Amino acid sequence: MEINLKTNNVSSLTKVLTVATQNQFAVGSFTPRATKMIAPILRAAQEKNSAVIVQTSEREQERYGINLAEFSREFYRVIQEENITIPAVLHLDHTKDFNVIVEAIEVGFTSVMIDASEQPFKENIEITKKVVKYAHSKGVTVEAELGKIGTTDFIETDTDEELFTEPEEAKQFVEETGVDALAVSVGTSHGVYLIKDPKIDIDRLKEIRALTSVPLVLHGGSGTPSEMIKNAIQIPNGGISKVNIATDLEHTMITTLNRERHVTEKEWAELPTETVTFVQSAVQKVVEDKIENFLISNDSASYYV
Repeated sequence: MEINLKTNNVSSLTKVLTVATQNQFAVGSFTPRATKMIAPILRAAQEKNSAVIVQTSEREQERYGINLAEFSREFYRVIQEENITIPAVLHLDHTKDFNVIVEAIEVGFTSVMIDASEQPFKENIEITKKVVKYAHSKGVTVEAELGKIGTTDFIETDTDEELFTEPEEAKQFVEETGVDALAVSVGTSHGVYLIKDPKIDIDRLKEIRALTSVPLVLHGGSGTPSEMIKNAIQIPNGGISKVNIATDLEHTMITTLNRERHVTEKEWAELPTETVTFVQSAVQKVVEDKIENFLISNDSASYYV
């Protein structure tokens, strides 16, 4: 089957998140960590009639053996062969290398994230501006990060240091870069919460919202209590409209396989079809639950008509 990269319902991040912000729900940005797990994410979104974002990151290419072109091809294949009609975004998550961003855009990603958050503020602005200029010339939307979001698994970032986003800096950053979405640090972390519990700084989030107009993104959605997420989504004038979820999906995959560590692309290819199908079913159930009880985005596809 020839893959069409111009499929009508494959959307831009801006379109999907703007509607979410206006209607006070969030769109899940799910990380499959394997091309074979793209299908259950899209099936879950279709079942729950929800917009959805499927993503992978620069570091995941190395850790899991993911090829961007193959990842993209599987995304478009599932949409076309399984008649997925809900709005869907193919997103490149945390990436520092401009060349990787260029590659992702070339193979059909509709959104990219430049993560220069470890750089000084002014350098972060300059690096992000460069990516925005290039991506926008290709019709692709850009997410960036301001502040430092901690981690426990070191997949998306090199440090567990956390630095909350300053509202006034967020305003300046958005205005000078022209970025389409902003990932903010307000209390969550990537990976599993081993010691401290997540605590979202709602007041800080309200201040950032009051000073910026672009959709806001929350990384580290896995393990954060649903009521805390809902409070962050439903602040006045629209709060968080994109929530990244990766660890919960990977935990489901590993436990369903009765493994103790992550599974690479090569290892997935060697598993029996019935085993892969069994894991896909488990992942789909988790995504459906997140859509309905975490993101409040079930039946949101009707807002995009």
